[in-house]
Amino acid sequence: SALAAMSRRYDSRTTIFSPEGRLYQVEYAMEAISHAGTAVGILSSEGVVIAAEKKISSKLLEPVKSSEKMYMIDEHVACAVAGITADANILVNYARTAAQRYQLTYQEPMPVEQLVQSLCDTKQGYTQYGGLRPFGVSMLYAGWDSQHGFQLYCSDPSGNYGGWMATSIGASTQAAQSIMKQEYKVGEMDLQAALALAVKVLSKTCDATSLTPDRLDIATVTLVDGKVKYTPFPDAESKKLLDALQAEAASGDA
Repeated sequence: SALAAMSRRYDSRTTIFSPEGRLYQVEYAMEAISHAGTAVGILSSEGVVIAAEKKISSKLLEPVKSSEKMYMIDEHVACAVAGITADANILVNYARTAAQRYQLTYQEPMPVEQLVQSLCDTKQGYTQYGGLRPFGVSMLYAGWDSQHGFQLYCSDPSGNYGGWMATSIGASTQAAQSIMKQEYKVGEMDLQAALALAVKVLSKTCDATSLTPDRLDIATVTLVDGKVKYTPFPDAESKKLLDALQAEAASGDA
């Protein structure tokens, strides 16, 4: 095609602009992410919910003990990733180190946006300096700090980031966003409502005919007695949420 012919000369390295002012390698990195398992983040008055669909490539695989989609960065920040997991591990380690370095220097937790920004500065470097490919990962960051309370951010391989009330990364992003646009009620979402919405979005956008607890990763960042708490949900809790969704759907159909 004409676009392929146009792009051919300009996509050989990340540091070249095309005549339309595009960086093809960065766009290709985003394309890689659009085939990864969906992850959604939803901000509520009582905390932040992050949830993701785990892609199970073979039933012979031993289930991983720790989640491959969710990572705790510091006691007050967690993230969900979509894209190349190996790339994500590098970025998560970088973020963890940055958070600890700040804690050691200032004796207080790193503000969430500052942490996101330092990670995005690293990502941006890979789109500007020679020879290296961009990280093929988008990330959702859920956190709390004393300046701005609960926050949800999303970043992509270009190093751009933004604050969101609800957003998604990975496959089926358009579908997930449109459901959240309709169903997210600004200023009225408590944690239960956010959890229910996250499960609803993932069950509607997932590849499989129906979402099962072993394909679902859910975690929350909440405040308990003035301390930030990261809570990954066990399968039993995920099953309760899925059952509630099915019951609601059944009553809606009746």
